[in-house]
Amino acid sequence: MSMHDPVTIGIVSISDRASSGAYEDKGLPALQDWLTRALKNPITFQPRLIPDEQAGISQTLVELVDAGCALVLTTGGTGPAPRDVTPEATLAVADKEMPGFGEQMRQISLAFVPTAILSRQVAVIRGQSLIINLPGQPKAIAETLEGLKDAEGKPRVHGIFSAVPYCIDLIGGPYLETHDAVCAAFRPKSAVRPPRA
Repeated sequence: MSMHDPVTIGIVSISDRASSGAYEDKGLPALQDWLTRALKNPITFQPRLIPDEQAGISQTLVELVDAGCALVLTTGGTGPAPRDVTPEATLAVADKEMPGFGEQMRQISLAFVPTAILSRQVAVIRGQSLIINLPGQPKAIAETLEGLKDAEGKPRVHGIFSAVPYCIDLIGGPYLETHDAVCAAFRPKSAVRPPRA
């Protein structure tokens, strides 16, 4: 029996070519690897590999929320190209938009590439689930979630995941606990749960 709340997390890789088998999907393994390293909670993953079709993306997000996913992370389909419709599909199923996540993701990516301003990632709440669009590249996924550290290992730019556990607390989800070496979750002192014996 784990001391930590179990959590179900939806991970969705959105790519015409990978979903058709034209090349190997790297998004789902990258998401699963990072979350497994970052969280102390026992995780049940709900992985999906789907094409860039707006109705299908929206339907997949709704299904994952209905299946009890407290968190749904997508990768791919957030640029300006005609087939990039992940943000539209995500906003279509939203109860609330959480613009701070997209702002911070672009801020992190701008430390690496000037084209980060072309990214249209959004984050929303649907019911008791947080849905976040992440970049498409595995390296960018980790940087966005984890943030940037200086030579001493101190955060230079905060990753978005440090705010995710408290957000999930506020919408009535499980209490997520992170490995600080990967990504320290931030909560106000009043929201910190004492360690279980």
